[in-house]
Amino acid sequence: MNKLTVIDFFCGAGGFSEGFRQQGFEIIAGYDNWRPAVDTYNFNFGAGKGNNQNILDFENNIELIEKLPDTDVILGSPPCVSFSLSNNSGKADKSLGIRLTKAFLRIVAIKKHKKKSQLKAWFMENVVQSIDHIAKDYTFNDLELSEWAKKQRINPREIALSLSQNHATLNSADFGSPQQRIRAVAGEIIDKGGFVLPKHQYAPKNSSMKLKEHIVLGKIKRSFPPPNSKKGSRIIVDPLYEHISINISDLTDHFYDTGLYESEWRNSQFQKINHPYMGKMSFPENENKPSRTITATKIGTSREAIIYKSEYKRVGDGEYRTPTVRESASLMSFPITYQFIGGENAKCRLVGNAVCPSVSSALARTVRSALTLPKIKRPLINTKLNLDEVPNLNSFQPRIFDSPPVKKEGALFRRHPFKYGNITVTLSNYDIMKKRDLKTSRNANKWITSVQYGNGNGFPCRKYPDGYYREIESLIETFEKGTHFIKLINNGFSKKIPDKKLLQAMHEEQKGIDGFYTPVELITTVTSLIESIDFDDPDHKLEDEKIFMKPIVPKKQILALYAINKICSVANS
Repeated sequence: MNKLTVIDFFCGAGGFSEGFRQQGFEIIAGYDNWRPAVDTYNFNFGAGKGNNQNILDFENNIELIEKLPDTDVILGSPPCVSFSLSNNSGKADKSLGIRLTKAFLRIVAIKKHKKKSQLKAWFMENVVQSIDHIAKDYTFNDLELSEWAKKQRINPREIALSLSQNHATLNSADFGSPQQRIRAVAGEIIDKGGFVLPKHQYAPKNSSMKLKEHIVLGKIKRSFPPPNSKKGSRIIVDPLYEHISINISDLTDHFYDTGLYESEWRNSQFQKINHPYMGKMSFPENENKPSRTITATKIGTSREAIIYKSEYKRVGDGEYRTPTVRESASLMSFPITYQFIGGENAKCRLVGNAVCPSVSSALARTVRSALTLPKIKRPLINTKLNLDEVPNLNSFQPRIFDSPPVKKEGALFRRHPFKYGNITVTLSNYDIMKKRDLKTSRNANKWITSVQYGNGNGFPCRKYPDGYYREIESLIETFEKGTHFIKLINNGFSKKIPDKKLLQAMHEEQKGIDGFYTPVELITTVTSLIESIDFDDPDHKLEDEKIFMKPIVPKKQILALYAINKICSVANS
């Protein structure tokens, strides 16, 4: 049998195709409507293989679909942005995502049910949430293929494609990616009459399954030279494809500085370890586990950002960094010889939006097995590339931190020192209960003290008026070191609190002015002051619930309420 052929829609960087190529399939064509994706696909699979075309061009054009090359396998990974939880907390309009998915399934249905069909398998990958928004089964009528079906002598009410039993949720770490990337995959192997679940090759540490342990993030990080390395001539072995090695001079997109401004990594740190209502995450990354999901944006300020300690010995700006494009690509299971065409932002998007080749390769193995084809002993990797055509990010230079990021006018602020006793005491420049979904506020000129109870969205919340700190001063004086804490807040610390307008301006500029502290610095200082105090009895039993809506409260939260309210009282006066 000749090589089985593959066509790939929404091909992006080509991760879906790469996995099938590694298993001996011939890649015929890929389709995408983003130029960097098409250029990347053409570079890695051959000039002319990538086609710059919107799949919606095929939406109502059966003739155009029939002109597509017939292949043994059809792949598709419709854009996940409509279905992703990261898009407007999962509340984004799903209509475009559903439309694109349906356009892809129409192509599959025609190629599957045409006379003398060549199709042997098809697969579609997307975020897990996508399954909740597409139909379980599609008839020819559902796909607007009624007339076409009649011409094929098929009842239009028959099911053209069934997804109800033909999908699974796959974790890329189970197939050799050093990343916990969980995605829904639908499809079928035609002769088997449905989806065939690929066999796991890896399992979590201490699992009862007799498989190799998940590959961890640290292996990838340690396998590459530090990004601040000098030019050299040593040999680099691919951390995932150990039969592949290249000279260090051919390792692209790695020797450049991805250091973050202090304001960026501190925001990510807060979101990870002290989020108002989400669980704690590692900062920096836990290198003894597979990575979390690689995202499609070059960002170092969010909870989702992957953060490393920088190899440059810096404090503040540049102290932490994001992965290089090459590190991210390996976490996605791309070979080190695979190249991405475009600038840094485009390359991050190409990598983060891709299908993991390790998962694709596992699906390809199920097809080979179903067709009783011999196993591929080791992945087939393309190593013959002309790097002169690659826009390489390697600069071998440290980043110059001379253009700090700023926030938009009216940028919202919300921080708390810590979470104890299922309570957070919060400093904000907006009413949390009224403006949950806003990004900015034109009236962000008043600072508010509030307390939240619980960790979920929709928590009980109570606001406190300016000057309230005086009402709890006598209580704090009964605590060990309470009087000392009050003196610290009312003397040196309070002198660092500016008026409300300057505090907002410093928040937007993300830097202190005239010796005053930014809101982040105020919260950080409060946290440090309170955490330095050890109480023999950490909790206080309140005689009533006027101060907090709970009878027993951590003493540190009472101190936090005092300090946060002091900030608001001084700033708003």
